[in-house]
Amino acid sequence: MSPALDYFSKTSGAMDTNPTPAAEDDSTKSIHTDTSGNYYNPRLDPKNYPRRSPLRQPRLRQMLARPGIVVTPGICDGISARCALEAGFNCLYQSGAATTASRMVRIDGLQPRPVIADADTGFGGPTMVARTVTQYARCGAAGLHIEDQVQTKRCGHLLGKQVVSREEFITRIRAAVIARDSIPGGSDFVIIGRTDSAQVPGMEEAVERLKLAAAAGADVCFIEGVKSKDLLEKTVAALAPKPVLVNVISGGLTPPFTYKEAEEMGAKIILGFPTTQLLSRCSLLTCILRGYGARLPRGYAVSQEDWY
Repeated sequence: MSPALDYFSKTSGAMDTNPTPAAEDDSTKSIHTDTSGNYYNPRLDPKNYPRRSPLRQPRLRQMLARPGIVVTPGICDGISARCALEAGFNCLYQSGAATTASRMVRIDGLQPRPVIADADTGFGGPTMVARTVTQYARCGAAGLHIEDQVQTKRCGHLLGKQVVSREEFITRIRAAVIARDSIPGGSDFVIIGRTDSAQVPGMEEAVERLKLAAAAGADVCFIEGVKSKDLLEKTVAALAPKPVLVNVISGGLTPPFTYKEAEEMGAKIILGFPTTQLLSRCSLLTCILRGYGARLPRGYAVSQEDWY
């Protein structure tokens, strides 16, 4: 047994569940031995690290020791866990089937339909942008968008966004295009250039950035946060014949165009309410879980047999 494992085996049984930090004056102990001659390394001593939250294991045992039933809703990811906490549950149970379904089923494997992926800023400099394109293509995506926000980005429909310079944005697009062209058979992979500069500096800058992105090889131009039908029509006309993508999000900066209206204005792709499923799921799941606290659900929209 290594000295470190030996040290923990000797002390683990007597370890305090709520230890206090060690005294600042620890000069009597070296990094190798304590006052009794045993191996000691302060950095490995759990007593030197104050607890930030109570241990989960003792809390579960305390629940088991108390009278009454412990109700544990099944969860499968962070969203369902947060909804369960919002509904007032004090103990959660990870469902193997639900977790497998939410984590392991690949989006692109569900149906033979193209999937366009959000690649944010490309996650770094040109090298990382190129790697992102390669990995997304390898995973089965049909295309992705790269945007011009700073790395610590915000949702495109929030105010206070910051964008990089034109030069840095175009460098990202060029890196993406070069990476795409280097993939064997990757010429069909679609690169979408997105700008978030419609609010700051403004629409003129946004259009100019998208023109440069198109010249650098972007297949589609994505203008985020366009605030009116008139501005969208002018953008489409200015960028023709390049296809234009518009993003309509619930409560966002862009008016709630219908698919037909977007088509009439000249948009080629409309990203329709991308967070609606997420927000609706959170709202519905929280309501269901609050009712679950009083009684077990009896009906399902999909039977277990059909699910599997």
